Formats: sequence, structure tokens, C-alpha cells
Amino acid sequence: MRDAGASQRIDAIFRGLTVFAGAVIVALIALIGIVLVMQATPSLMQNNVNFFTSSVWNTTDPENMSFGILDLLKVTVLSSIFALVLAVPVSIGIATFLVQYAPPRLSRTLSALIDLLAAVPSIIYGMWGLLVLGPWMVPFATWLNENLNWFFLFGDGNVTIAGGGTIFTAGVVLAIMILPIITSMSRETIRQTPSLHQEAALALGATKWEKIRMTCFPYAKSGMIAGSMLALGRALGETVAVLIILRAASAPSTLSLFDGGFTFASKIASGSAEFNHPLPTGAYIAAGLVLFILTFIVNLIARSVSGGKVNG
Repeated sequence: MRDAGASQRIDAIFRGLTVFAGAVIVALIALIGIVLVMQATPSLMQNNVNFFTSSVWNTTDPENMSFGILDLLKVTVLSSIFALVLAVPVSIGIATFLVQYAPPRLSRTLSALIDLLAAVPSIIYGMWGLLVLGPWMVPFATWLNENLNWFFLFGDGNVTIAGGGTIFTAGVVLAIMILPIITSMSRETIRQTPSLHQEAALALGATKWEKIRMTCFPYAKSGMIAGSMLALGRALGETVAVLIILRAASAPSTLSLFDGGFTFASKIASGSAEFNHPLPTGAYIAAGLVLFILTFIVNLIARSVSGGKVNG
């Protein structure tokens, strides 16, 4: 029989290792934030416009820089939220079908195919969105612009719809990219709904849809919310696909889905040629700092919301 003291020592060592591992993650995040602030501060001090309210971005002259993130914030948030609105209902519907309606063999096959969407490189999504999906969606986008232009999201943007290189197309591509994340988490949480709860609903005379609505969805709500917020963080940071789709339509943004522009990530990627001087580099690092804080807030909200649902 193992000595009790030895077991306690092993537990203490294991506890110490796990605490150290958690502390390393926290320290890395803190160090990233500190480095970003230190690198961005000199450039912010040399900025000639308001960093938060200006739409100007001119960093070619290190001695006379003017850069603001207003347009970057608009395009980033608008494209990501639009993608989330498209992806969440479809993902939950797919997850429900795979768990509750599809035969086991079909469910396994479709699940594998959906998971493969996450393995497709971003550049492939971007090329497909610009060359195939964008032109194909031009008639639908034009119809929305002509018939629903009273709604600000479908109003006239600053770029032409022809060619399809707009936030509308970028949002659809992002929705496809984040669909596997939401579907996977929703599928697993729906599958974990206790069978006794489902059988009790059926015993009370509920239909299959009523059983899903009354037992599966409430039980899986925290996973759905967490998956959606995780997918939102993924969409906020997407770089290559959005850069390819919107680069040809880099007009200043309003709040229309038929605008162009840059997101935070695509703007940083497009400005890599300016990284040979510390001040222009610091301007892009300042934009990266805002994106870092934005994604941190999104993940914090996801954690608090999903944790509250589980504890409630």
C-alpha cells in the first residue's frame, strides 16, 4: 500500500506544476500587452490626429504621421457581426440535425466534412470569395441595395457592388470559416443533454421538436454562446481572406455592407512594407493593441456568459 506521505507529496508537486502552467499563460498575455503598449506609445505621441476618432491613415512620413482606427473598427466589427448573424442559426441547425435527426453513419460523415472546413487555408477562402462567390452574389447584393436601401446596412456604400469585393462578401466568407467552430461546440453540448430529460419530455407528449426546444437547447445554451463568442474572436482576427476580398475596395467605410476598407488584421498585414522604421511600425502595433484588447473583451464576455449559464 502506498505511503500516505508520498501520495501527498506527489499531489503537491502536481498542484504546483498546474499552478505554474496557469501562471505562464497569464504572464505571456500580460507580457504581450506590455510589449504592445511600449512599442505603440512613441508613435501615438507623434500622431497628429485623434487615434480613436480619425479615419485618416498616413504613416509614410515618420516625422508627420496621422493615423486613426475609426474606419478599421467599423469594418472589423461590421464584417464580424454580420458573419456571426449568418453563421449562428445555420450552425445550430446543422448541429441539431446531426445529433437528433441524422442516422449515425450520415452524422459521422457530415461531421467530418464540416470539421474539414476549418482545415481549409485562409488564402483559399479569400481567392474563392473574390473570384467566385463575390461575382456570383452581385445580383443578390444589387437587389438588396435597390429594394432595401432604406435600411442603413444595405444602403449605398463608398464602393461599387460590381465585382463583389465588399464587406457583404467578406462577411459571408467569414461565416463559412467560423461555421465549423460553432457547429462543433453546439453539436457536443446538444449531444450531452441527459437522455432522462429527453425521455421525460417525450413521455409527457412532446413532439420531437418540442423535446429539442424544451430540453436540448436550454441545456446546450452555454455551449452555443461560448462557441459563438469564440467564433467571433476568430472572425475579428482573420487576416488573409479579408485582405484579399477587400483590398481592391479600400474606400473609407460608412456603415453599409457594400463598403470596402480594411479590418485591423488586414491593415497590419498590408502595411508590412513600412515595418523598416520604428514609428510607422508603432502605428500598426497600436492598431494591433486595440485588436488585442477587443478580442480579449470578447473572450472575457464569452467566459462570463457561458459560466453564468452553467452555474444558473
